[in-house]
Amino acid sequence: MRNPGVVDSVLDLIGDTPCLSLTRMAAGTGCRVLVKLESANPGLSVKDRAANRIIEDAERGGVIKPGDTVIERTSGNMGTGLALACLRRGYKLIVVMSKGNSVERRQMIGALGAKIVLVPQVTGRPGQVTGADLKKVEEVTETLTRKLRAFRADQFKNESSVRAHETGTGPELWAQTGGQLDVFVSVIGSAGTFVGVSRFLKRENPAIRCYVAEPKNAAVLSGRRKVAGRHKLQGLGYMEVPQLFDRSLVDGYLTVTDAEAVRTARLLAKREGILCGFTSGGNVAAALRLAREATRPLTIATVITDSGLKYLSTDLFPDPARARGR
Repeated sequence: MRNPGVVDSVLDLIGDTPCLSLTRMAAGTGCRVLVKLESANPGLSVKDRAANRIIEDAERGGVIKPGDTVIERTSGNMGTGLALACLRRGYKLIVVMSKGNSVERRQMIGALGAKIVLVPQVTGRPGQVTGADLKKVEEVTETLTRKLRAFRADQFKNESSVRAHETGTGPELWAQTGGQLDVFVSVIGSAGTFVGVSRFLKRENPAIRCYVAEPKNAAVLSGRRKVAGRHKLQGLGYMEVPQLFDRSLVDGYLTVTDAEAVRTARLLAKREGILCGFTSGGNVAAALRLAREATRPLTIATVITDSGLKYLSTDLFPDPARARGR
């Protein structure tokens, strides 16, 4: 990892995130389970990489110039990343979100100066955004984009999301493991992280196996469900297959339940000192399952997608005082 010393922009702090071996939680499996701590990015999530690359590429291509308006639909993390990128580069940002996403996410985005448009939920519950909810958010985003003639970051279709990980996260993981990596596993949101990292790793070593993890109630990519159900993993598992998704990179699919994701996230905090969200819990639950089922020692890597500080209003981390009846 590089040591940047003193930098002049918060954007210079994106990337080169640490990689941690889960020595306690993976003990007894015979495997080495690694997590890339994307929560160490300045916006506390993996989406900082894609957001910054999207704006960089748009500028380089002459699509936008300082003073223009950028707009995006998001569950929160991409919005935070874009807020950082737009703040430093002089763009106005409008973020369109479902009310079902955790309140901390929109508070962060607002604190960074972006305008937030909240869309009421159609069928979901707080913390459980459905495909129908996402469709409504998309309709509002499209309408505003046309009305304001804004630049749509479009993370679900923009190849810059993939390039950010193909040139950043993947090479970093390869270097941190000294090329000694057998398996990569990740959930699919926009698909940028999985596709970018997997594409780089398989180019370096075609024998590396790459697995997709999905919420059990929304396993639409593997074909186990035709319609996405409710689940707690925010930012993924809707009833659509992301345009950026590349099935040729997939060696297998796993599913995780809400209970597994919650239990694993809580154990990561208590046993490894990693405070993360539901999705990271799902990632690690899938990685640990692969470790337990392995027939030989493997090095398995996954991603801590964001910080648990973004979920304190949810039931992920119960209030200890309330639990004692205070």
